[in-house]
Amino acid sequence: MSSTHTTADIAAVTDESFVRDVLEHDKPVLVDFWAAWCPPCRMIAPVLAQIADERAGSLTIRAIDTDANPAVMRDYQVMSLPTLILFRGGRPVTTLVGARSKARLLAEIDAALGA
Repeated sequence: MSSTHTTADIAAVTDESFVRDVLEHDKPVLVDFWAAWCPPCRMIAPVLAQIADERAGSLTIRAIDTDANPAVMRDYQVMSLPTLILFRGGRPVTTLVGARSKARLLAEIDAALGA
């Protein structure tokens, strides 16, 4: 599942690459905490891919497999999947738990970024 969950626009991050790929990134990063056994994670993956394409200039989306990368999951107290955490300037701005529609997700992202 890990190879099919990410697309060219949604790169995978790991416990080792999280600081570089998320916290030190120069634009907002939405991190998708997911697992292969999680049906709602599979439901939201195509929505995230669409958003990654549409917002490529202003938002980066990354995915982290929580089964393979437990440290970041623990550090951000992720208790349910999917969990999406929006980071800006290396800090979490908002946390969204559960699958949702594209329109709702975009509205929540825009509200969190003050867009």
